Amino acid sequence: MANNEVILTQEGFDKLQSELEELKTTKRKEIAERLKVAISYGDLKENSEYHSAKNDQSFMETRIKILQNMIKNARVVKSQSLDVTTVQVGSTVILHDIEFAENVEYTVVGPAEADVTSNKISYESPLGKVLLGKTKGKNISVNAPSGIIKYELLEIKML
Repeated sequence: MANNEVILTQEGFDKLQSELEELKTTKRKEIAERLKVAISYGDLKENSEYHSAKNDQSFMETRIKILQNMIKNARVVKSQSLDVTTVQVGSTVILHDIEFAENVEYTVVGPAEADVTSNKISYESPLGKVLLGKTKGKNISVNAPSGIIKYELLEIKML
């Protein structure tokens, strides 16, 4: 994998493109309007609205550059080409937490689209690293801050 390659699912790629489009159109116009209004107040040295808008503009332009770079270097994982016999980026897995006797479902994604609240874990995370290449029925152990967590890999499926 190239150093600047960004691995994404199609959903993650689409979200990045959507965010980029939103920033380049709507958000740029909103900040330009805020700047216009703040400038109309006069003295820019002590104009907090102006400085706030300029900071927001700087953060937004940085985010636009980051998104453009990520999209340019994206490698989209095609879900129809995934082998469901082993865990790969783009796989959804159902794990049985042995200690708590409950099942959890995660989708293994690239770091750019990882979101624990949506059960999307990065292949670079401790659990993601352990899962890659594993097959159904395997027991796995993950070193977590709270100690070792043991799972059984019950199912592998596509997004």
